[in-house]
Amino acid sequence: MSGYGHEGDERTFAALPPARGAAFARTWWGLAWLKALEETALDGQQLKAGRRHARAGAVGAVSVRPGRITAVVKDRDGTPYRSDVLVREFTEEEWDRLLDLAVDSAGHIAALLDREMPPHLVEDAAAAGLELLPGIGDLEPECGCEAWDHCPHTTALSYQVARLLDEDPFVLLLMRGRGERTLLDQLQERSASRAARGGRSRGDGDTPGADSTERGSTGGMPGVSAEEVYAEAFLLPPLPAPPAAPEAPGASPSLDTETDPAPGVDPAALEFLATDAAARARRMLREALDAGAAVDGLSGAVVPGGGAPGGGGFDAAVPLLTVAQDAVRLAVESPLPWITARLTAGSDRTRGEMDLATRAWHVGGAAALAVLEEEWTPDAEALAWAAARLAEAWEDDERPVLRRSGGARWTAVGTDAQVRLGEDGRWWPYLKSGARWSPAGPPDRDPATALAAAVAAGPTGAGG
Repeated sequence: MSGYGHEGDERTFAALPPARGAAFARTWWGLAWLKALEETALDGQQLKAGRRHARAGAVGAVSVRPGRITAVVKDRDGTPYRSDVLVREFTEEEWDRLLDLAVDSAGHIAALLDREMPPHLVEDAAAAGLELLPGIGDLEPECGCEAWDHCPHTTALSYQVARLLDEDPFVLLLMRGRGERTLLDQLQERSASRAARGGRSRGDGDTPGADSTERGSTGGMPGVSAEEVYAEAFLLPPLPAPPAAPEAPGASPSLDTETDPAPGVDPAALEFLATDAAARARRMLREALDAGAAVDGLSGAVVPGGGAPGGGGFDAAVPLLTVAQDAVRLAVESPLPWITARLTAGSDRTRGEMDLATRAWHVGGAAALAVLEEEWTPDAEALAWAAARLAEAWEDDERPVLRRSGGARWTAVGTDAQVRLGEDGRWWPYLKSGARWSPAGPPDRDPATALAAAVAAGPTGAGG
């Protein structure tokens, strides 16, 4: 065997199960391998015996390396024979030509990575004088039974190799002298080298802009086709594992300097915002690293799922926060009264309104705030769904008298309790205190449970 192979370019495949009744090859390149075998063997009876051996599972583990495939094949009486089939390796110069052809077309690389043998690569190689697939006389047998031609053992081995080729054409390229990893590394290196030369193959003319018309250019700079870039991305090593989230958010830089701030800039407020941004970034990173997380990275509230059918607006997605919503979030997280006062004024709320808003945020984030401050009107389908849920939530003798108070709000007559339907399909308990309605607890999918929570939170309930 010639010495063109690279060290470590060898693969061993476990013995394949019997293939009774199944074709040995389905792909065009697998069939081409079998055609070369059947045209090379001089004795048709040996081919039939080899097929029987292969179908019976007589071929052991198959070792594939540059220029040679090897396996132990058992005869019908159980006698084992080492069997080899030799295939000519390509020289370094031939591999240079084949690699250039592969890099010339992104489709060739993409097909190989999809475990397919691109026919155009075989045709291009043949036009360049390289027969990638074996032909008549190219499969040279060697067997311990000392047959001078293909015997049942080498024939059985060749039939099994056709099954391997069907699954992975890199097996054929390994026989020709390059393993998959070596080949991909060389393709990556060659692609990078070509990109550095502006997309020209080695040996192309060095006239500036010689191939820019073919490959596209902007302002005289050579371009690279999107198809080629996409295919070559598969040659890159995998991305490193994502970094672990830090144990604590980073500290805000101190803005208390001797330099007077610009008019309207409050260094203490900026420090507060920087601290908040660091905490949010850490929380969002932790949630992104948790593959099973279904948490909104802005509010920290669990994103609800499900809802009413149809187009009633029960949207499970949590939108980005508005400025008014973010002011409430910041007020919840701020321990400083002066910051809360600025956020209250900046969001056009009164102190009482901000108190209610922060209470809502505590029980349900942005979704709870929307139920407090926004009134939406369900469409006919969503309204029918809500009416059905209210009707089935209580037994007939326990059902309270509910009066719709506009939009998606229902008040229990004779009480200060109310349930509000959110656009996500959840029911929120509300309690009237003075002239204002305020959140009385977290939401529930069951309106009866939500109303009971509101009643319990009142002065005459269990929570009063």
